[in-house]
Amino acid sequence: MELKGLNEENIKAISQHKKEASWITEYRLNSYEKFREINNPSFGPNNDIDYNKIIYYKSNDNDIKADWNDIEKNVKNEFDDLGVIKSEENLDGLGVQYESEVIYHNMLQEVKNKHVIFTSIEDAMKKYPDIVKKYFGKIVSNTDNKFAALNSSVFSGGSFIYIPPNTTLDRPLHSYFRINSKSMGQFERTLIVVDDNSSLHYVEGCTATTYSESSLHAAVVEIYVGKNSKCRYSTIQNWATNVFNLVTKRALVEENGTMEWIDGNIGSKVTMKYPACILKGDNSSGTCITISVASKNQQLDSGARMIHLGKSTTSQIISKSIAKHGGNATYRGDVVIKESAENSEALVKCDTLILDSISKSDTYPNNSCNNTTSSLIHEATVSKISEENIFYLMSRGLSREKATELIMLGFIERFREELPLEYAVELNSLLKKNL
Repeated sequence: MELKGLNEENIKAISQHKKEASWITEYRLNSYEKFREINNPSFGPNNDIDYNKIIYYKSNDNDIKADWNDIEKNVKNEFDDLGVIKSEENLDGLGVQYESEVIYHNMLQEVKNKHVIFTSIEDAMKKYPDIVKKYFGKIVSNTDNKFAALNSSVFSGGSFIYIPPNTTLDRPLHSYFRINSKSMGQFERTLIVVDDNSSLHYVEGCTATTYSESSLHAAVVEIYVGKNSKCRYSTIQNWATNVFNLVTKRALVEENGTMEWIDGNIGSKVTMKYPACILKGDNSSGTCITISVASKNQQLDSGARMIHLGKSTTSQIISKSIAKHGGNATYRGDVVIKESAENSEALVKCDTLILDSISKSDTYPNNSCNNTTSSLIHEATVSKISEENIFYLMSRGLSREKATELIMLGFIERFREELPLEYAVELNSLLKKNL
């Protein structure tokens, strides 16, 4: 089944094909009305998207498999070449989405015994409707922005995770998203609930093949972090340079909770992504460590948002940007310490490395501290690779390429050290390919 073009008929067709409850169909149609009413963002790159040329749903109608031998051979080989299958050895669970649907899902029995739920969002809506209704669309509403409204209209695939109270997982859960068709749109919807006194590390990977026609990725991620709980969300997105990557990610953090976003952006034609923490509970904390590498014909507009509501809350944004071959790497951040957030602290550090004279980087911080007992610090640096440093390394026997690579890896060390080992190795490989 393949549906091209954005209209009510196709939205109803998606919902009917998935055999969804009436409340989901109504939510989709209401979101489509919001999408038509909301304008494009007044900031960031120009998104010249022809929504009627996008494929909004594509599926081969197969059920979700729990054994790679049951996956079509050519599809299995793709994920084997990407290293996804081998990575499962180091995980507590893995979900894989191909085009519009989750095609593979598996989780260790010992994790199931802890009553952890890890499945697709559609499966969760049918099996756990009470939990889904409680959180779905509450942290990111369908009126939040145009792309959130679009996702809410045509969402398909994505992960649902529920970690029960007093539960800790030893290893990460992992989802992988793959676009493999011309003009394909991928609109996964991820909902994560980490209940009180629990912890989760979730890892996400994304890739797409390159075509002349542009593809669209407009995802929504909602995360609820309960009291005394912790969630870490690590991702490296290596979309092809024909993909518009327009993502809304937000977490609500309760008392003594901790949310960490580890966010890498290597590919895409245009990226607009600003992971957010709403620090609702007292003594809650949020961290966002990001890296963006923009090359020729790429505009990467990324950053983070931290909203302090509770007392004695803390936040940290560490942004690393690299611009080369005429690319544009932009930091855009929003930190607000509300009047109620007494004795809170926020730190923002933005560092940019420009590799040539035709590349560009901009910084657009919006920082606001609304009480007298809190502190907000912003630091920013922009630099070029020094020819003296290149000469020094070359005098020690390195080529110019290797010297540049070594400086780049040192520049993003803070980001790399926060990744699981296999992801740090993958990042090194991606950076070398993109030099």
